[in-house]
Amino acid sequence: MKVVVADRLTKVYPGGKKALDSVDLSIKEGEIFGFLGPNGAGKTTAVKLFNGMLQLTEGSCSVFGIDPADSPEKVHNLSGVVTEHAQMYNNLSGLANLMFFGSVFNISEDETKRRALEIMERLSLLDARDQKLGEYSTGMRQRLSLARALIHQPKILFLDEPTSGLDPESAQNVNNLIKNLARSKGTTVFLCTHQLRYAEEICTQYGLISEGKILASGSLDELHSLVFAGLTLKLKIEGGDINIPGRKFGIEYTGANCNELNVEVNSIDEIPGIVRNFVDSGGKVYHVSAHKHSLEEIYFALIEKRKSQEKENDQ
Repeated sequence: MKVVVADRLTKVYPGGKKALDSVDLSIKEGEIFGFLGPNGAGKTTAVKLFNGMLQLTEGSCSVFGIDPADSPEKVHNLSGVVTEHAQMYNNLSGLANLMFFGSVFNISEDETKRRALEIMERLSLLDARDQKLGEYSTGMRQRLSLARALIHQPKILFLDEPTSGLDPESAQNVNNLIKNLARSKGTTVFLCTHQLRYAEEICTQYGLISEGKILASGSLDELHSLVFAGLTLKLKIEGGDINIPGRKFGIEYTGANCNELNVEVNSIDEIPGIVRNFVDSGGKVYHVSAHKHSLEEIYFALIEKRKSQEKENDQ
């Protein structure tokens, strides 16, 4: 099922700034979708459009088949939103805040408390449940924002830099919770971040955006294939014949009798043959690994590809 769909989604702010430019997206249920790009790329604008907080300029978008501009309240019943500036009440305790937001969704008091305590425990906030929000640290507030977004058990989570300001242990707890929600409950996660390495660890699908335009979308393998033909095979070897027919190695000597070789291959299917050929020639293989380009490398390669295309079009 397609949970989030955007078709030529465009937003132009007063004054002429085009925050989103003909964005196409299609996200399936249960995916952890990383919407990735630098600050100002259009990520937050997209989240606001999907939740009916802004009116689009052109195109269309939907969440679970609902037009957020026409029925924002229906989308809000299905979604949880965490931004860097989530509004809660400083004079209420952490637990009281969650109790209040549970009542907004017409959840019974007993059920809200049960859910609140369970979520607070998972986010290491249980000991601070009776502490006023105004006394919470930045990281604690961020975790309570996530708890607030989860209190009504949404089918989709829109998260804007969910681990911003968190210590490593808290960030790990948040990430584990996100992955568990997607895996066990089928919750769809729309995660906005500019931290590409972080996204690579947690996301299953990606949409790369720059200056309001989608560079590419898909799985890591699909994105990789758009800009890189194959992968790099790394071997640590000793002895043998390094002049394997049809191959050109970049050789770096790491010791008197040990070579570290980098070999460009088209697919992992070529690896066994390369290793077998070398061993058959009398060599010893101490290490073999296939290196795929990182999401960060893919992103910048796509940026360069787009610049080249724009340059060609201008000529």
